[in-house]
Amino acid sequence: MPRLLPAILVAVTCAAAPLPSVDFRHGDLRVSENHRFLVHTDGTPFFYLGDTAWEIFHRLNREDAEKYLENRRQKGFNVIQSVVLAEFDGLNAPNAFGDKPLIGNDPTTPNEAYFKHVDWVVNTARSKGMYIGMLPTWADKVYSRNNSPVIFNAENARVYGRFLGARYKDAPNIIWILGGDRPAPGVEAVWRAMAEGLKEGDGGRHLKTFHPNGRHSSGDWLHDEPWLDFNMLQSGHASKDFANYDMITKDYQRMPVKPVFDGEPRYDDHPVMGRPVDQPTIWFDDFDTRQAAYWAVFAGAFGHTYGVHPIWQFLTPDRKPVNRARHNWYDDLDLPAAFHLHHLRLLMESRPFLTRVPDQSILVDAGTGPEHLQATRGQDYLFVYTPFSKKLVVNGGKISGKRVRAWWFDPRTGVAKNLGTRTNEGQLDFTPPAGEGRGHDWVLVLDDEAKHFKAPGKP
Repeated sequence: MPRLLPAILVAVTCAAAPLPSVDFRHGDLRVSENHRFLVHTDGTPFFYLGDTAWEIFHRLNREDAEKYLENRRQKGFNVIQSVVLAEFDGLNAPNAFGDKPLIGNDPTTPNEAYFKHVDWVVNTARSKGMYIGMLPTWADKVYSRNNSPVIFNAENARVYGRFLGARYKDAPNIIWILGGDRPAPGVEAVWRAMAEGLKEGDGGRHLKTFHPNGRHSSGDWLHDEPWLDFNMLQSGHASKDFANYDMITKDYQRMPVKPVFDGEPRYDDHPVMGRPVDQPTIWFDDFDTRQAAYWAVFAGAFGHTYGVHPIWQFLTPDRKPVNRARHNWYDDLDLPAAFHLHHLRLLMESRPFLTRVPDQSILVDAGTGPEHLQATRGQDYLFVYTPFSKKLVVNGGKISGKRVRAWWFDPRTGVAKNLGTRTNEGQLDFTPPAGEGRGHDWVLVLDDEAKHFKAPGKP
């Protein structure tokens, strides 16, 4: 049984976000009328800020699970992505209480004891105002790779889906994520049957998407599937400065229109996997995670997922690290970017975003490679993300108003500096606060002065 998380390591080092992270009284999630975003039943916008905890059902006991969930609640995360039939021998290695998920590895005979623990995690997340982005199974049980144990076919996938749907039909905090880091071609019928079973069980209450393998999107194979409510992509962990905004743009332009987000970008504290083996290991850091998040959201994503390499696998000293993970999971709970991404959520929630669109025509020069600038706007505001502290020039007249109010928003602190107002015409140039090189990223905010918006970000 995995050891308990040392109490000294679970102290929360940030000011607590409001409890709960989500108010479920706004109703269930649905796709917005323009098919670009997620909203609650009453129309309240929902900004998806996820964290990756693939092995939480399988590897954590209740004390550690509660501490992890509370840590993420206090940092403003509102979706926890987790897998029921986990990747790491999830069929035969028991959970923290000695229970396996299925009797005889048969998807039609679930083990009640195992699912009682899953229930507990779901209910605990609910009490904290957090969704569970629930993967019914890791896709290695559907799509074989490296001799992984395939146990699903279309018939039993439907039965299993119906079981899960019925079990969680009354839970307001479920988002179904089919797949699990594998391609869909050749096994579409299995995923379709599982999705149909989920709908039969929960009456279609909960939204559904699909988690693909790296550098792919669910839209590559499943965009036209009626059960797929929104697209999820995995931009992956292979290189620094990977242009995930191009992947978002590709999905954003697909027809029919569906929402899209990056559900697995470069993980914090993860080795850069695309480097030659004879070169020293380089690790993704807080800047890499901020860059991926702002690039994706400003390119049109409705939200974003964070991930920390030791945390998704819940690495402890008695477990074998996957892909060179170098820390224990509880030592990485409070990495800088885990705080920083809440500032992105607050920024997006500070302005009306159901009419927000990506718009690179705002920029006189969008830059290339690591210096790529990404712009987005509503009717009466615009945001530009710059990865480096260098002057940028924007075209006036892209939003309403004769005059615009300008801000520099710091994605590390969530604090905005008011730069005063300017005439909303011609070319407007802005120079970020001092700082050179990697990690000095900023967001330019321009508002229609007449709208009297509050400062972006932190209240």
